[in-house]
Amino acid sequence: MKIISYNVNGIRAAISKGFLEWLKAANPDVICLQEIKATHDQIPQIEIIAAGYEYQYYFPAQKKGYSGVAVLCKKEPKNVVYGTGIDYMDAEGRNLRIDYDDVSIMSLYLPSGTNIDRLDHKFKYMDDFQKYITKLRNEVPNLIICGDYNICHEAIDIHDPIRNAKVSGFLPEERAWLDGFMKSGFIDTFRFFNKEPHNYSWWSYRANARENNKGWRIDYCLATQPMENRLQRAVILPDAKHSDHCPVVVEIE
Repeated sequence: MKIISYNVNGIRAAISKGFLEWLKAANPDVICLQEIKATHDQIPQIEIIAAGYEYQYYFPAQKKGYSGVAVLCKKEPKNVVYGTGIDYMDAEGRNLRIDYDDVSIMSLYLPSGTNIDRLDHKFKYMDDFQKYITKLRNEVPNLIICGDYNICHEAIDIHDPIRNAKVSGFLPEERAWLDGFMKSGFIDTFRFFNKEPHNYSWWSYRANARENNKGWRIDYCLATQPMENRLQRAVILPDAKHSDHCPVVVEIE
C-alpha cells in the first residue's frame, strides 16, 4: 500500500498547477491532504474520480478558505472519522481518519505558531492531541498519522538550525513535544529509511528558498511501532511543485 501526505496549500490552486495529472502518475492507494482551503461544493470531485479516486472524504474548517483536511482513496474504507470530538480542533478541520481492517490512516494539520496567541493555541492542541491519540491507540493499534506537523524534529531537518532556534516550528518546546510524541510509540518512517541531511518538505516562497534547498522537514508519516515490520519504503518528492510543501510517501506491506 502506497500512502502519500501532501499539504497542497489550497486544493483548487494545486489543481490549477497540475496536481491531478501528477496524482494519476504518482498513483497512491491513499493520499492525505492538508490545508485544502475549500468546502465540498468548491472541489471538482468528478475530476478527482476521473483521476482514480472514487472515495473522497473532506473535513473543511468552519472558516472559509482556511485549513481543512481530506483523504482520497481507491478502496473504500470500512469506517471514516471526522475530527477528534474536541470542539476547537474540529472547528478548524484538522483531523480526518479512515480505517481499513489492518491499518488506520489519519490526515493531520497541526497548527502553526505564527504569533503568541497561535503559539499558545498550538501547544494546547499538541497536548490535547497527544491525549486523544494515546486513547485511540488502544482501539486502533495499527495507525499512521500523515500530515503537516509544523515542527522540525531535529537540526538535520532544517537548513539553518542556529538562526531558526527561536522561530516557531523549531522552538525547543515544540521539538521536545514532537520527540516525546514519537517516543510514545511512533516511527518517523522517513528517518527509518533515510539518515541523510538536506531532505525537506517545505520551503518559504521568499529568497529563492526552494531553488537553493533552504527548507524545513515538517511533514511526516508517523507509524505506530506495531507497523515496523510492514514498512517497505519512505521518500520525499521535492520535484512535485503544486504548493510550498512537497509530498511525503510511505509504502507498507
